[in-house]
Amino acid sequence: MAFVMVQNFKFNIWKAARLSFAFSSNSHFRAVKHFLAQEKEPLQSASPAGFGNEGNSHHHGSHQLPISGLGDAAARVIPKSHPPPKSYKGLAPQKNLRWQWKSRKRSTEQAASSREEFRNLREDDFSKEQKRPVPKPMSIERTKGSEILFGIAPCSLAFSQLKRDFFQLFLKSDSSCARPVMEEFAQRAKACGVPVHHVRRQVLDALCKGQVHQGVCLEATPLHPSSLEEAEASQVGLGTQLIWLVLEQIQDPMNLGAVLRSAYFFGADRVVTSQKNSCPLTPTVSKASSGAMEVLEVYSTDNLQRFLKAKTEEGWEVIGTVSKSEVKDKVPVISCLEFHWNKPTVLVLGNEGYGLSSETQSLCHRMLIIPPGRTLQLGIESLNVSVATGILLHSICSQKIK
Repeated sequence: MAFVMVQNFKFNIWKAARLSFAFSSNSHFRAVKHFLAQEKEPLQSASPAGFGNEGNSHHHGSHQLPISGLGDAAARVIPKSHPPPKSYKGLAPQKNLRWQWKSRKRSTEQAASSREEFRNLREDDFSKEQKRPVPKPMSIERTKGSEILFGIAPCSLAFSQLKRDFFQLFLKSDSSCARPVMEEFAQRAKACGVPVHHVRRQVLDALCKGQVHQGVCLEATPLHPSSLEEAEASQVGLGTQLIWLVLEQIQDPMNLGAVLRSAYFFGADRVVTSQKNSCPLTPTVSKASSGAMEVLEVYSTDNLQRFLKAKTEEGWEVIGTVSKSEVKDKVPVISCLEFHWNKPTVLVLGNEGYGLSSETQSLCHRMLIIPPGRTLQLGIESLNVSVATGILLHSICSQKIK
């Protein structure tokens, strides 16, 4: 008898634990668990086989849930305001528990699947770094030996002077193309039979290697200095006011462009450069000169000293430039304000770093200096070569008889 009571006691404990776990997910079953915890009466013996045969009894004012083996405490009345769901009606407790377990498992799997889908959606579609599609670079076929001229003034003057051969014209493809200057470029290119391409700004940047192109690039043949032997012989007489600008080893393209712009503005008749260690006539020089390189006749010589000797024999005066009042070989030095222009003149300017070579200085008849407006500190006692060119040309050319 004692053995049977112990077995029944163990069974009832097992059954209460199962019910506690299953009913904890529902408000009605949580209420039963609460009532069972408060009532501590002896458990009545019950057979395991009778668990499935005990059903639910329903009354008109309330709902009762009798549970076998758990005493009268389990038969407490649950208020009608919390009726059991319709899905539980007519179901045995054991089948009800099995259905609850499957439903809870299904809900857990669906929740896990939803969390995984949301995580994938958040990572794929709402990532912080949105990669924009990279446009494919435009492949442009270039003519062998050509160069890219850039800027409105250089390209416009190149079309007007016709010193070059033209291959392609590139215009920026945006609202700025509607400007009259862009329409004029397109018309002039079509008149010359030059293809016109409307491209993005990045393409123009790549064509001119990041220089300021102003929305215009022109593929054309390069310009080269003319040889002095190709120049026409000048008919020079005494009193004729001619001035030639000679540049010895100017290496910076920006300086060369600025010098050419000043020479064109002040009316220099010809520009001659030394072939050795001198900057060529590049598109950068043309842009720095604002297109003056396309208009001026630029010549070069491979022997500057021989050229100066020849001009001296023709009756020209060779004038050099220095930054100090002391020079070698006892060449006279005067201020540019004191120079009187009464014969054909060759004005020679030297390299940005060391100025005129000693050989060139020895061939000069006089040396000009630009008087400063204050006492100068060591290291900044000279002007940029392009600035000095502008001042000297203005001082000389302002004496021209009109």
